[in-house]
Amino acid sequence: MFRFATPYAFGLLLAIPLIVWYRHRRQRPAMAASSVQAAAGLAASPALMFHRLLPWAYYFALVLLVAALARPQWGMQRLPIETPGINIILALDLSESMAALDFQHDGKIINRLAAVKTVVADFIGKRSTDRMGVVVFGSQAYTQLPLTRDYATIAAILERLEIGAAGRSTAIGDAIGISLKRLADIESRSNIIILITDGRSNSGELQPEVAAGIAAGQGVKIHTIGVGGQGRAPFLINDPVFGRRYVYQEVDMDEAALKAIAETTGGLYFRAQDMEELQGIYTVIDAMEKTKVQAPGFAEYEELYLFAMIPAFALLGIWIILKNTRFISIP
Repeated sequence: MFRFATPYAFGLLLAIPLIVWYRHRRQRPAMAASSVQAAAGLAASPALMFHRLLPWAYYFALVLLVAALARPQWGMQRLPIETPGINIILALDLSESMAALDFQHDGKIINRLAAVKTVVADFIGKRSTDRMGVVVFGSQAYTQLPLTRDYATIAAILERLEIGAAGRSTAIGDAIGISLKRLADIESRSNIIILITDGRSNSGELQPEVAAGIAAGQGVKIHTIGVGGQGRAPFLINDPVFGRRYVYQEVDMDEAALKAIAETTGGLYFRAQDMEELQGIYTVIDAMEKTKVQAPGFAEYEELYLFAMIPAFALLGIWIILKNTRFISIP
């Protein structure tokens, strides 16, 4: 990008016509001659032609000096931009009930955790400036990954999550408490927890309603997502007698508690019973949870005034030498 840092210097160009007028105003001739008829037939000397061009070299040098004062520059400039950027903690339930096989994706039956992984991976891929972290919970809650913008690492950690890794039960209150600690690590204008579970809080030291009250006091919004259908759900088990087989078990989701958590913190509650609903939920959250953060701009330019100043001084030097030697004027 080319620019002049001080373009108002070009106002000095207005003085050049005044200089031309002053230098070429009507003057008395230095020598009087009765007639120039005798020299009419002579051919013009090359030196005389150069003498006529010499004043133009002087004026062109002045123009170059003005251009140098305007400070021509070449470089790039990045202006401050507004970009979305928030802190998001994904709190994922890894309890045994997440093994229920009541989701389908690409024609295959998958369990609830696999469905959540697929949709969350797409959600992560749509973020660009947010810091994201992962908290997992079962009987206890753990920080799987602190807040980071390393989306490749987030996706890799997400892929390695396994059912039962945090215990068989569901500690929703503890999951919220650990998530709040991670959000406190890095200050942000907006802090979000996306809590994903399919069960009822039956473990942990912190009650979900108490944790939700703390989150509300800290200005943290919690979106809760209930995963799976109602009633009985199929599970694949390894029976020591009959081998691998499917059994149906009752699932127990505390929707009232999830709704209360979301309402207390200003978030939303969603229910996802299939992949389409789950994908739609994350589309809504992705569109809704964006805030504006100003990224600082900067400018880097290279000064080019020497490319005008050096020729200008060279022309002035030539003009001074010739005006005082070869083309000296006689008063």
